[in-house]
Amino acid sequence: MTTSRASSDKLILQVKVKPNARAGALDEQPDGTWLAQLKSPPIDGRANEELVALVARHFGRRKSQVSIRSGASGRLKLVQVDGA
Repeated sequence: MTTSRASSDKLILQVKVKPNARAGALDEQPDGTWLAQLKSPPIDGRANEELVALVARHFGRRKSQVSIRSGASGRLKLVQVDGA
């Protein structure tokens, strides 16, 4: 699955997460998926919070407009961006 539009104002991203990275980054891969390198460890939801903030910053949205639709406890996640 690649980046897709769920409707006219929602964007769904397939994101592979790498926690404990040296620097935070969000990069689109050639196959249309996204790679998120997060500084936070995957403990107590800290990596998920950083992912939401990183995606919101990348797309110029508020954090409240970004949500993890599935995969909250795994490395592969579907992330929804509202108003995209």
